[in-house]
Amino acid sequence: MRQSGIFKRELGRSRKSSWLGSVVCPVQTFKSLHALTAFESAIQILFAKNANQSEKKFISSNSFENLKHQHAAGISKHTNINNSYPCKHHSCVGETTSGLHWLIPPNRSFSSTSSLYSKGALNASGASIVLPASLNSKITPSAEIPSWNHPAHAFSVEGRQFCSSSSPFQPPHSQVGRYVAYGFLLAGSGLATYYFYPNPNKTKQQLPQEEHTVTNWSGTHEAKTKNYLQPESLKELEAIVKDANKKKQKIRPVGSGLSPNGIGLSDDGMINLALMDKIVDIDKEENRVTVQAGARVGQVVEELKPHGLTLQNFASIKEQQIGGFIQVSAHGTGAVIPPVDEQVISLKLVTPALGTLELSPQSNADLFYLARCGLGALGVVAEATLQCVPRHRLLEYTFATNVKEIRKKHKKWLQENRHLRYMWIPYTDTVVVVQSNPLPEGREPPNYRNRYEPEERLKHVRALYKRLSAEYRLRTLRDFCLKRLSGGVVVLEGPSGGTIEERQGYPGKTSDEKAGLWSGTGAGSQEPLGILTDDELSTLSFTELRDKLLALDPLSKELVIQINKAEAEYWKRSEGYRVGWSDEILSFDCGGQQWVSEVCFPSGTPTNPNLKDIAYVDEILKIITKEGFPAPAPIEQRWTASSRSSMSLASSSSAHDLFSWVGIIMYLPTANEEQREAITKKFFQYRHATQKQLWDPYRAFEHWAKLELPADAESLAWIQNRLRSRFPVESFNKARMDLDPHNILSNEVIDKMFPQIEK
Repeated sequence: MRQSGIFKRELGRSRKSSWLGSVVCPVQTFKSLHALTAFESAIQILFAKNANQSEKKFISSNSFENLKHQHAAGISKHTNINNSYPCKHHSCVGETTSGLHWLIPPNRSFSSTSSLYSKGALNASGASIVLPASLNSKITPSAEIPSWNHPAHAFSVEGRQFCSSSSPFQPPHSQVGRYVAYGFLLAGSGLATYYFYPNPNKTKQQLPQEEHTVTNWSGTHEAKTKNYLQPESLKELEAIVKDANKKKQKIRPVGSGLSPNGIGLSDDGMINLALMDKIVDIDKEENRVTVQAGARVGQVVEELKPHGLTLQNFASIKEQQIGGFIQVSAHGTGAVIPPVDEQVISLKLVTPALGTLELSPQSNADLFYLARCGLGALGVVAEATLQCVPRHRLLEYTFATNVKEIRKKHKKWLQENRHLRYMWIPYTDTVVVVQSNPLPEGREPPNYRNRYEPEERLKHVRALYKRLSAEYRLRTLRDFCLKRLSGGVVVLEGPSGGTIEERQGYPGKTSDEKAGLWSGTGAGSQEPLGILTDDELSTLSFTELRDKLLALDPLSKELVIQINKAEAEYWKRSEGYRVGWSDEILSFDCGGQQWVSEVCFPSGTPTNPNLKDIAYVDEILKIITKEGFPAPAPIEQRWTASSRSSMSLASSSSAHDLFSWVGIIMYLPTANEEQREAITKKFFQYRHATQKQLWDPYRAFEHWAKLELPADAESLAWIQNRLRSRFPVESFNKARMDLDPHNILSNEVIDKMFPQIEK
């Protein structure tokens, strides 16, 4: 197991083995009785105490000053008790701040410990003083050495008196006092060692924990926690959950961080199963695979390839961990293909209260169907067995049409195509249709050749970028020059329409306008003013070019309309066929960082669609036009069959029900916080308008991984009441109480959506 902030390392010795030899300052200076002898010698030399004590003399400052300059090069650095920093007094080796000089025995050192400092033997700087034997050899007997009792030589260090004229120094008449002092020193050192020296048994708990910051892919939500756990085996996972339950410590399950919202995040603690990513078993006879929950979708697909198997459906990407993939009811598209949770045929769930449970339709069926899409709140999914299908190729046909054609042929296309996806482009009449169907073995795709080469399909988009970026650059320079000429107060025409009044600074803009390329450096180039060169443009895909264009002014409706029209033209030029394995075809590029809101609602059956799915998007387009939202493309629409999982957005008792999934979007093509805040504010206005006007009439509910909870109590109560009307919230909360009585697996999102749980 990897645990944040707790490092498994042994520091130092145990208490028993370090009583004398490994003590902290001041004891570290005296590591043995030999060190005590050095201490005694230093005191004696400091006071120049000779054998007969009849002539005690002191070396003059002048003699010592000459010596220290001769040896400055060789004694420029000295070490403290940790051998970590140079002496602060390079030019005054052996000299205190008060001007006192002394000699120290050859090759020995002092540290500014409390005991020495109290005797005035060292300066206050903390520097250690070391003099080599060669220096002592240069001191000649001709130096003037005054008597101990001479009153003129009374002196002190940092205000601490060694002797005074009124009380001259008297040499000791007994060794008893000295050894008593040594005894106290040793006793104090032992106590210091016992209580302060790093103890391996204590250090593991006392080390500061490392803080983990977990951010979702779009950078719209994050959590900071010191309790971030990553077990490497089922045994470790069980131990973690048991211990957390005992301590009532939060361990919210979090996956790859790909959910647009913060459903898997918690500041109080998280558990991630990325290290539990093994493929446990592949059953070729039953077309099943058992995997640990931390295995990624793409990894599972690769392991299934040699066995001729694959997963039934995919979302737009394959980087999700299997546990998170099934717990939030992720989905692909296909009128007769259910969300991915319906592919799960058995689960191994580690619960806080009941330990590890093995769930299936044959074993505790009610809990199995509830836990398949349990939002990580009923237990930590450790393993899952998924129903696979034979590996197959798909023929994809992409083309652009109009809204009238969609209404006319929608029912036919739903019935004829195994996978169907629409991309509606706001402020245009264009809808991009993507149809994918199995390609029988040996059959070749239609002989269709697009009249546009790949480079020509993007030519108009690159031209649009060059024109718009040049206009914005000139406008930025013009605004700046006018501001300088007018002394800082000027009224200008804003790129988003209206006027901007600048006062005292540049730029002075509204929050909407701050989202644009006002500094001329937001397009991500190294060139002056941030304008991409032709070489840079040639390396970008369409979605990357769209981000660069939006970065110019993402909240300008006029700019977004131009970009959307360019996108419609791009898809018209990109009509054609593509053949590939299902996992390759069903994945697609959904653009850069973004805010997204996706809802699911019933829309009849595949054989008899009620066309509410088309009406829903038509209503969104009307809202966009009426409110003037700068809505970029696409509005994405997909379909699935129903699911038997109780908490699935597509849950239904009928296997024939059809559900439509519709997502609206706003991109975040900038790292600037002010700009991102402005885009976020506009997106939530856009989202709120669709929520207020469409969710109830169409019985639409927001995707668990994209649901954003409101801040005000009234709106939150409205969300809670809607959830209770659609899902078995009472049964869900009862299961939470039974399986997780201390609520350690939840977070703020879960608690606010389902507040009835008893704690």
